Amino acid sequence: MESSSDISFYYDDVDFQLNDPQTYRRWLMEIAALYNKEIGELSYMFSSDEKVLEINKTYLDHDYYTDIISFPYEKQPISGDIYISIDRVKDNAEHYTIDFELELCRVIAHGLLHFIGFDDHEEEDIKAMRQAEEQAIEQYKILGLTQKGI
Repeated sequence: MESSSDISFYYDDVDFQLNDPQTYRRWLMEIAALYNKEIGELSYMFSSDEKVLEINKTYLDHDYYTDIISFPYEKQPISGDIYISIDRVKDNAEHYTIDFELELCRVIAHGLLHFIGFDDHEEEDIKAMRQAEEQAIEQYKILGLTQKGI
């Protein structure tokens, strides 16, 4: 699926940057293609707990920390903004004793999966979302190994 995708990564109030943004872009396009979707403009903002909390309060009237907030703009091609708390991702990785990069992948994929149409409010929907996240993480692992020539 040919695409004129514009996937951007921004950093605000955190000492963090993706190691290989191009691999993440390719991976996100692969996830979308798996569901016959195309990405238009997709922006990921990596921030601190406090910045994401401020967005949660201001735009969603929620007063709690969260790892991700997504604002979809177009369904096809998929366009929107996704805010990720690096603090939450680090805490989640420690809490679940998993690698930070894999937890980051889960959260990055989670935002796109919401835009694709996955939900996570009902138990059945949560299971489907988790399965889709796991499938996306496996794709990321394969892509990462391919990029390294393994």
